[in-house]
Amino acid sequence: MTSSDFSLHGAIDLGARRAAAQRQQQRPASGASDDSSQHVIDVTDATFNTEVVERSRNVPVLVDFWADWCQPCKQLGPILEKLANEADGRWVLAKVDIDANPALGQQLARMGVQGIPFVAAVVAGQMLPVLNGAAPEPQVRQVLDQLFAALRQQGLLPEDDGADDAVQQPAADPLEIEAEAALQRGDLDGAATAFGRILETAPNDPVAKSGLALVDLQRRAQSYDPATVRKDAADRPDDAAVQVKAADLELVEGRIDDAFDRLIATVRRTAGDEREVARKHLLALFDVLPPDDPRVTRARRKLASALF
Repeated sequence: MTSSDFSLHGAIDLGARRAAAQRQQQRPASGASDDSSQHVIDVTDATFNTEVVERSRNVPVLVDFWADWCQPCKQLGPILEKLANEADGRWVLAKVDIDANPALGQQLARMGVQGIPFVAAVVAGQMLPVLNGAAPEPQVRQVLDQLFAALRQQGLLPEDDGADDAVQQPAADPLEIEAEAALQRGDLDGAATAFGRILETAPNDPVAKSGLALVDLQRRAQSYDPATVRKDAADRPDDAAVQVKAADLELVEGRIDDAFDRLIATVRRTAGDEREVARKHLLALFDVLPPDDPRVTRARRKLASALF
């Protein structure tokens, strides 16, 4: 975590903190989250050491830092809860509302975290960055697979017992682990280099191809002013260039179907060069997800219908 620029886009808002505190009081006293899962718990400034640090000496704990005003958090949170339930106790998900727990929010700042959602893994009392930003479910699964495979390789976790859960997969390629780690710390150049090295020996490697597509997407999205992009897209529905940017932002936020549908609608409305810009960009966005992702399959069918 090398960045010192820290902004949680409203985390210091006192009104938000009051609302968060009220939500915290309304939750069950047992600490279970709203889905009542024993594998998903709410954690506070006061309980973090016990519920996360001490618990991590017996079982890995993933910590989801979120806030009610954060729309990408609402995309990522249910995915993490689903995977925690699938893991069935092999790891625990701890959710931290940073508005209700400012001390933990300040700790993120000292770590150099630039925004939320932010997910960290705590293993044997040590915290490791896992995700910074929302991601679609296939990518979250892949990141967790590689995280736990790496921890097993380092002897920090026992070997798999063959159970079917969201984190039990064969050990990942060290270059894949290097690339994913670079992505999570925001080192896009480092991630691109590692993915490129994989493709030198395996030109059709799906993980590396998807990784490079994700790097390109994040580079583009970082150069946009989101408010301007969204206004331009609303004002100029037939301008493929601005629709492309809006689709990029939606994909980064985890709104996969919205991004695909936006560009398919642009293909339907436009012709000539404008239509070709939208079509080619949609095909590039497909590469961010695994080729067998059902949302890609659906979007390909819709695209074919729009074209013919």
